[in-house]
Amino acid sequence: MMIKKDMLLGTALGLILGCSGAVFAQAPVVNIGDRHGNLRAAQQSIVSAWQKIDEAQQDNHYQLGGHAGRAKELLVQADEELRLAANTANSHER
Repeated sequence: MMIKKDMLLGTALGLILGCSGAVFAQAPVVNIGDRHGNLRAAQQSIVSAWQKIDEAQQDNHYQLGGHAGRAKELLVQADEELRLAANTANSHER
């Protein structure tokens, strides 16, 4: 019984650390040029929001039920979509 409990605890801890590491490794960055000013401004807002959520997680000792982490994941997705939008505009010479 004790071995199962230890194994379960180790697996859960590994998943938590793995998932949180993936979020930290993917922090959004501003990488859209001034050519697309509105997209760049939106990307800057995403980076700022991600940083504020990170601070909130730290302030609350990461006890936010996973919701802040999920919000950060969605911001990473939004950041990527903006990058793709800028790439599309570039491909159409806009």
